[in-house]
Amino acid sequence: QVQLVESGGGLVQPGGSLRLSCAASGTIFSVNIMGWYRQAPGKERELVANITTSGRTNVADSVKDRFTISRDNAKNTLSLQMNSLKSEDTAVYSCKGLLGTGVYWGKGTLVTVSS
Repeated sequence: QVQLVESGGGLVQPGGSLRLSCAASGTIFSVNIMGWYRQAPGKERELVANITTSGRTNVADSVKDRFTISRDNAKNTLSLQMNSLKSEDTAVYSCKGLLGTGVYWGKGTLVTVSS
C-alpha cells in the first residue's frame, strides 16, 4: 500500500515559521514524493512547490521568496520550510507522490496563520 504522511502543521502567528515534512510509510521506497500542494477552505487545491530527484524546483510566485522545498533522497522525505507566514497561507498542506501511473496524496496537515 502507498501511504504518504505529512507532519509539522499547526497554529502560528503572522511572520512566523513552520517546517513541514512528508514521508512514505512502510516499504514503498519506490514512490517519488514530488511536491507540496495546499487547499484553503472553499478554494481549489494549488501547487506550492515541487522538486525532482535531481533537485530541479518549481515554486509558486506567491511563496517563492518565503518558502523553500527540499528533499532527502536517502530517506525518501520531502520538506517545506515556510518563513514569513501570512494569513493567506492558511490551508491544508498535502504532499504528492508518483508511482508508476499512479498519483498519491497524503491526508494533509493543517497550517493556520492567525493572531
